[in-house]
Amino acid sequence: MDDTTSIKYSLRFLVLIALFVTAYFARDLILPLILGFLLALTLSPLSRGMTRVGIPAILSAAILITSAAVGILLVAGGTAGTLALWSDELPRIISDIRHKMSGMNDAVEQVRSVTEEVEAIGDGPNKTQTVAVEQPGIVSSAFDTLTRVGATVAVTLILAMLLLASGDLFYRKLVQVFPTMTGKKRALSTVYAIERRVSHYLLTITVINAGLGVVIGTYLALLGMPNALVWGVLAFLLNFLPYIGGFFGALLVSVLAITEFDSVGYALLAPLGYLVITSIEGQLVTPWLVGRRLAMNTVAVFITVVFWGWLWGVPGALVAVPVLVVFKVICENFEPLKTIGFFLSGDEGPLNEAKGNDDSQPASASQ
Repeated sequence: MDDTTSIKYSLRFLVLIALFVTAYFARDLILPLILGFLLALTLSPLSRGMTRVGIPAILSAAILITSAAVGILLVAGGTAGTLALWSDELPRIISDIRHKMSGMNDAVEQVRSVTEEVEAIGDGPNKTQTVAVEQPGIVSSAFDTLTRVGATVAVTLILAMLLLASGDLFYRKLVQVFPTMTGKKRALSTVYAIERRVSHYLLTITVINAGLGVVIGTYLALLGMPNALVWGVLAFLLNFLPYIGGFFGALLVSVLAITEFDSVGYALLAPLGYLVITSIEGQLVTPWLVGRRLAMNTVAVFITVVFWGWLWGVPGALVAVPVLVVFKVICENFEPLKTIGFFLSGDEGPLNEAKGNDDSQPASASQ
C-alpha cells in the first residue's frame, strides 16, 4: 500500500469519526430530522395510494400526520396519569419490595455492615469529607425533558407532513441530478427500494407490537395486575427497542407485581409470562411476518442497537434498526457496497443472490 492510499484511508477514517462526533453533539437537531424522514418513508405508500384515488397530496399528508398526532396524544394521555401515580408511590413501592424480600435484605445488610467496618479500619482517623453537589429539582428536570420531547415530536410531524405534501417532487429532482440514464435508474430504484423496505418494516413492526401489547395486557389482567391497559401500551412502546425493550418491560412488571401480590412466587408469573410472550414474538412471529427479504444479521442488528444506544440513548436505539435497513438497501443497490449488504443480510444464500435481488431493478415513478 503506497503513501497516497494510506492517506486516503486515514482521511476517510477521520471524516467518519468527525461525523459521529457531530452526531453526538447535534443529537437534538439531527434526531427529529431522521424521525421525520422515517415517518415520511413509512407513510408514503399510503399517501401515494390516497393520491391515486383523487385525494390531493397536501390533504392526504394532513390526514395521515393528524392521525399520527392523535395516536401519539392518545398514548401519552392514556399512560401519563398512571406513570405519574407510580412516580408518586415510588417510596411505598420500594418499602413493599424491601419488606417482601426481607430475607435477602438481611444478608445484604450483613455484607454492607462488614464492608463499612473494613472501610472504617482502612480510613483510620483521617476521614475524607464528602461534598454534595445539588442537582436540579425533579420538576425542573421533568419540564426540560417534556419540552425536549415535545419539540422533537413537533419537528418530526411537521417535516413528515411537508415531505408527504411534496409528493414526488424530491424523486423528480433526484432523477434530474444524475447526468446519465443509468445513474437516474439506479438512484430511483434505490430510493423506491428504501421506501418499500422501511415502510414495510415499520408498518409491520407497529402491527406486531400492537398485537403484543394486547396479548401482554390481557395476560396481566388475567393474573390480576391493575392497569392492564397501561401495561399493554408500555409493552407496545418498549418492543420498538430491540433486545433491551423486552427485558426492561419484564423487569418493570416484576417490580410492580411484587408490590401487588402477597406471594413472591405468584408475582414472578407476571415477568416470566412477559418474557415468554416476547420471546415467541421475537423468534417466531416477527421473522415470519417481516419476511426473508427484510431479514437482518442479528449480530449486526445488536451491534447497531448498542452503538446508537450509546451515542444517543433510548432514541438512538429506536432509530438504529430503520437506519440499518436504509444502509443495507443502499449497499445492495451499489456495486462497490454489495458485499457489505450481503453480510448485513440474514439470508443464507450465496453472494450472487444478494447481488441479484429484484430491488436492483428500476422502479417506475408511479409506484
